[in-house]
Amino acid sequence: MREALFVKQNNAKWESYEKIKTTHPDELAARFIEITDDLAYAKTFYPKSKTTAYLNGLAARLHQSLYINKKEKASRFLSFWKTELPIIFFQYRNQLAYSAVFFLLFTFIGAFSAANDETFVRLVLGDDYVNMTNTNIEKGDPFGVYKQSNPLLMFLMIALNNIRVSCMAFLLGILCAVGTVVLLMYNGIMLGSFQYYFFTKGLGFESVLVIWIHGTLEISAIVLAGAAGLILGNSLLFPKTYSRLTSLKRGAKDGLKIIVGLIPIFIIAALLESFVTRHTAMPFWLSSAILIASFLFIVWYVVIYPRKLSKLI
Repeated sequence: MREALFVKQNNAKWESYEKIKTTHPDELAARFIEITDDLAYAKTFYPKSKTTAYLNGLAARLHQSLYINKKEKASRFLSFWKTELPIIFFQYRNQLAYSAVFFLLFTFIGAFSAANDETFVRLVLGDDYVNMTNTNIEKGDPFGVYKQSNPLLMFLMIALNNIRVSCMAFLLGILCAVGTVVLLMYNGIMLGSFQYYFFTKGLGFESVLVIWIHGTLEISAIVLAGAAGLILGNSLLFPKTYSRLTSLKRGAKDGLKIIVGLIPIFIIAALLESFVTRHTAMPFWLSSAILIASFLFIVWYVVIYPRKLSKLI
């Protein structure tokens, strides 16, 4: 059957499932079975078409609805991180990729600018921070800034600030995603110039082992928050078959779920920065193990696991 005929025969049913809401478990289950049958057919005959992508998204939403309408609150809580959030990561994998590319590009620009302008690091990081770090380097404790504050107070300040930044990255997406890109630019340029600064001091490798103990989770979460903002902006700019308001509501809902899902990651990153990073003389194997474990977790949970999960629904 040609794809156009397949769409024509089923389009009314698909649209009705999107427009007519129901919370009845039997009806949701029946709809889910029908959509997955259509999705299986589309994957077989039109594997790379927009129809297949559309049905995959519709099946994911129906699957989420089945979990949402379960009575067990504990199950609902666990299913959010086990199923719902990973499916959103897969559904919006393009926005995740764009956010990562934007951030890496701006990080490179920050490092390149610092390499070609001696005053750039001070412009971005501020004279006070640079002077303090230079003093710490002279004292033989280049990362002493992580030891100066009370760890509990430091944890609260860092966690709240990172959550605030992630919320801003999401909310600025309403400005047609431009605001989110600007925030990614600011943070990327700051990271690039910051990291380049330590390399010029001969502390590049050491800075990676110390700073990225917490930075792996923290920076990854900021990129994911940027993706949430791009989802919001994209829903406003490109509503597809939905009305612009309906599309915006869907984008806002899915983007907000990502922000909520990032809160535990920001808390763990703040704990690491406040209570672990301050031990700058820890063994190489320990710091590298924390760094690698954090990186592998992000890759698995955001990329590998969602892709495997999408094949099961």
